[in-house]
Amino acid sequence: MLPIQPLHSFEQLKLLADPRRLDILRRLMAAPASLTQLGQALGEHPAWVRHHLKQLEAVGLVELVETHIESGVVEKFYRAKAGGFLLQEIILPRSGRPAIVFAGSHDLAMELLAGQLAPHIDLLLMPVGSLDGLMTLRQNLCQLSGCHLLDAGGEYNLPFVRHFFPDRPMQVITLGHRLQGLMTASGNPKDIRGLADLTRSDVTFANRNPGSGTRLWLDQQLHALSIPGAAIRGYATSYRTHTECASLVERGQADAALGLLSAAHQHGLGFIPLFHERYDLAFPQEQAELLTPLLDRLQTSAFRQSVEALTGYEMAHTGEQIPL
Repeated sequence: MLPIQPLHSFEQLKLLADPRRLDILRRLMAAPASLTQLGQALGEHPAWVRHHLKQLEAVGLVELVETHIESGVVEKFYRAKAGGFLLQEIILPRSGRPAIVFAGSHDLAMELLAGQLAPHIDLLLMPVGSLDGLMTLRQNLCQLSGCHLLDAGGEYNLPFVRHFFPDRPMQVITLGHRLQGLMTASGNPKDIRGLADLTRSDVTFANRNPGSGTRLWLDQQLHALSIPGAAIRGYATSYRTHTECASLVERGQADAALGLLSAAHQHGLGFIPLFHERYDLAFPQEQAELLTPLLDRLQTSAFRQSVEALTGYEMAHTGEQIPL
């Protein structure tokens, strides 16, 4: 059985946008076939098949595997180079500036950093959560990830980076320490005091997406308190960012959400502090040169002061490399 291979070039994607070539490739993924056999299956002349087959061969999607000669007639058999193909390409802006793709936990400091780098670098943010961010980095779909994952032994991020990248040299850099807690409507009219209050019938909760560091922390705490998610109204519906959750509380569509103090501050919400956490940036060593301008920016007092002004951030260790 042939393995699944990612598609890495736009030439490959462009060819497969034609349903006729895609049909040929899918048939050759199932079993080798000759021009004659493909023509019969598709109801097309072998010369037509050959035209499309040669284009697929030129971009490395199919290969010649066998040649039969019978009664002076040469018949060539082709097959796909993989048992399946994974579409894996990001369309980036075409400009004179380098583009850096970030995938990971949503963070307001990263949004601020993207704005400060904008004149010189396109920092494109995908808030997919800490775990999905590391998986995206593993798949080479981004150059940089951000996470705040606490393992059972009380260590942040490093065990997860080691797990996802046992075979690649990695760097982990601290962005900052953040304060998270329960965001409530201004004045806390529902008198919410802690996680246990989320089970009340008059409280609607805005939950974060599975795989986010915030959601993982919440689920650990609920387990320790023997509180099932089903006991919390709104638990099953999730949102990708702290900002989105804060907006729901501000508009009265939720009574509480777990999120950053900075998000609560921006939306004029009440806030019940629950925990401090370390937020790190992770990237493969081979991306260090591309990321140098971004990493240099972390070291500036201007950046640190602007993040601290968001409230809820401690930047004393910003830019420090943590040994793996």
